[in-house]
Amino acid sequence: MICLRLRPCLQPGTQVCRSHLRLVHKFASLQKATTLPAKKVQSLLYPFSGLEAYLDRSVDRTPFQLFHPSLEDMLKAESLFHSSASHKIDYYVSAERMDHVPALKQPEVCFIGRSNVGKSSLIKGLFALTPEVEVRVSKTPGHTKKMNFFRVGKAFTLVDMPGYGHRAPKDFVDMVEPYLYSRTNLMRTFLLVDGSVGLQGADLIALEMCEEIRRPYVIVVTKIDKCTRGTLLTNLMNLQDVVKSQTSSCFPQPFLVSALNFWGIYLLRCFIAHVTGSLKLTDTCQS
Repeated sequence: MICLRLRPCLQPGTQVCRSHLRLVHKFASLQKATTLPAKKVQSLLYPFSGLEAYLDRSVDRTPFQLFHPSLEDMLKAESLFHSSASHKIDYYVSAERMDHVPALKQPEVCFIGRSNVGKSSLIKGLFALTPEVEVRVSKTPGHTKKMNFFRVGKAFTLVDMPGYGHRAPKDFVDMVEPYLYSRTNLMRTFLLVDGSVGLQGADLIALEMCEEIRRPYVIVVTKIDKCTRGTLLTNLMNLQDVVKSQTSSCFPQPFLVSALNFWGIYLLRCFIAHVTGSLKLTDTCQS
């Protein structure tokens, strides 16, 4: 599934995997992905479709299909993630404290999650069409201490937050909570949960914090390629029970992704474009 194409990094000193070389995914472009057989295209675009056959008939599918944009909408969203002379995508700045956070006016989304949940890999996947974008990765889980801001032209900003858990609770409390409470242009928080292990204690604490803040957030289930369908379904059903019974600000639909196989990346791009007001959907979808 992976085709590695190596490109030199445009900015010296960037800390990336394989030194100064970029790995570009074979299916970074949706147009190329649509050349696959129909069943594989369906799995790439809507990963939940591959699990439906294994669900009991009594399970309500509706919460998993609230956001179900067309291929046309996904293609429009994809164009926002492709850098050009008039639409530059780049790493902008890092902040160690709230008083270092840049005063940006465009809509913003942020990504939070446990250390080693695959946050950096997911962000690289979202920006795969612009591989020169610098996504900073700490070599040691839990040691990323900064909020990293990425500008997507004039459309929106994406913020990579320090991970929680694994020696990082203080950084999370000192930086992430104040940001979530005070950032007026924040349109959505994306809370990442490892699909191969399910909700952990630290995830539940983060979820409670998001509920206390009472601002809309979304759960992204990562690493869905790292476990069996049975394990993933068990973890997914447990997650849905928590969302249904313990949340009021969480979007009911979890977004399933695999940065390795590129499952769900196009759908997530489209949702980000939608909630930031960068894309008007041709289909009516609840969000």
